[in-house]
Amino acid sequence: MIVRSATVHDKDAIVKLLFQLDYPVTEDLVAQQIGRLLAHPDALLLVAEDGTQVQGFISLHFIPQLPLEGDFCRISYFCVGDGARSGGVGRRLEAAAVEAATARNCDRIEVHCHIRRTRAHEFYARQGFEESPKYLMKRLRPASP
Repeated sequence: MIVRSATVHDKDAIVKLLFQLDYPVTEDLVAQQIGRLLAHPDALLLVAEDGTQVQGFISLHFIPQLPLEGDFCRISYFCVGDGARSGGVGRRLEAAAVEAATARNCDRIEVHCHIRRTRAHEFYARQGFEESPKYLMKRLRPASP
């Protein structure tokens, strides 16, 4: 198992993983978004690959904090394939995220995880994440179907 930076060539595997999380995406959109992430200096997209098959991915954003010296890291998307869960893939990706965040002088990693994803909540708790209640958002356009 290796963890590496994603490329646009990983789009098919990432689309399949996103479908497992109930995100109805297209290869064209994912390819476009991967390109944007790869070009963004404060973003990092990693994949876990077992042989030649992508087993999972994690998307990170590094955000400067105005009153503090360090940045914080936000996990925007994190998915391990159905057949690879509980096999260490998530731990490897999360460890790579910690390593990247530490290298960027981040003081924490944050993740928003929908209430219905209870297995993901259990995973995050095992990795040392603490619940931080109250997450607010404002939609700027209607949610996708």
